[in-house]
Amino acid sequence: MNPGRLRLPVLSLRTRLFVSHLLVAVVGVLVTFTVVRVTAPALFEERGGGRRRANGSSPLREVVADAVTTALWFGVLAGVVTAAALGLLASRRLLRSLRSVRSGTRAIAAGDYRHRIEVPPESELAAVATDVNNLAVRLADTEARRVRLLAEVAHEMRTPLTVIDGYAEGVLDGVFDAAELVQIETEVGRLRRLADDLSTLSRAEEGRLDLHPADVDLSDLVVQVTGRMRPQFDDAGLTLTVDPPPRAVRVWADADRITQVLTNLLGNALAATETGGVSLDITADRDIATVTVTDTGEGLDPDDVDRIFERFYRVPSRRRGEQNLGSGIGLTISRRIARAHNGDLSADSSGRGHGARFTLQLPTRSDHSIRR
Repeated sequence: MNPGRLRLPVLSLRTRLFVSHLLVAVVGVLVTFTVVRVTAPALFEERGGGRRRANGSSPLREVVADAVTTALWFGVLAGVVTAAALGLLASRRLLRSLRSVRSGTRAIAAGDYRHRIEVPPESELAAVATDVNNLAVRLADTEARRVRLLAEVAHEMRTPLTVIDGYAEGVLDGVFDAAELVQIETEVGRLRRLADDLSTLSRAEEGRLDLHPADVDLSDLVVQVTGRMRPQFDDAGLTLTVDPPPRAVRVWADADRITQVLTNLLGNALAATETGGVSLDITADRDIATVTVTDTGEGLDPDDVDRIFERFYRVPSRRRGEQNLGSGIGLTISRRIARAHNGDLSADSSGRGHGARFTLQLPTRSDHSIRR
């Protein structure tokens, strides 16, 4: 800033509102005063209001002019006082609402997400207060999910760490031989996978999931994934049926990420199914390609259909005890990946004992809004 330039004081909003009301009133009064002062005597004289002196002036005209002037001055005073009072009242009312919004935002910023701002009568400020209240709800939900995530991660890590500690102590005490170290390696791998999944989920929820979309044949991806997983289905005595379309289904997607989603869906279907099998269908229209994975497993209760995509949500299993369909964060990551492609992943079930169906939808056209 130029040091030689005069720095004017910054007026408060209350002062500016008051002055603006007052200036509007003063300008209106002055205009009215000028018009009435000029036109009233002339109109009076034009309509024959009084005799003229020898010099052409009219005594009655001068009396009327003086009376009009005096009345106008009283009107100016009354108008200015009224405008000042109304301006002060309006500014106080507006600033009261602004102070309420300000105190509410400060409370929310300090971590009091239960605080709610009273909605003021002014429509514009009411919209701001409503948005701030909605923000508080979102922040409270985010904080609750953060706390729950920490507890869930701690729980997930506790089991493998306990196993590692037990086997390590057994080896040191001579209870176990060195061959039992393979169990430690298995649990370490489990922890590593959990860390990788949490890292992927964190990037996905923050919108930083690294995607490399390209023109991909979805049918080819399905054939590759089912080919790799078919031995697992054979070992479990389950059928894996694939119904590919007669032609290629082109999608704009990251092949590695979609392979991750398909692998997760087939893995969950395998874990949930004891008898019968799993079928996989591919359909496509002009804009959307759809992959449907249907199993004859335990199925889902209506309350579990949406919650199965929550982090670490566990669907109680009737036949495997502690092993639960949907445990971990695989489905959570899969849905995030689908939505990062501007697609979606949903679940459907007719209830317990009637199997489940997972539907993956992806755009068939190049979509440059997908984050690279």
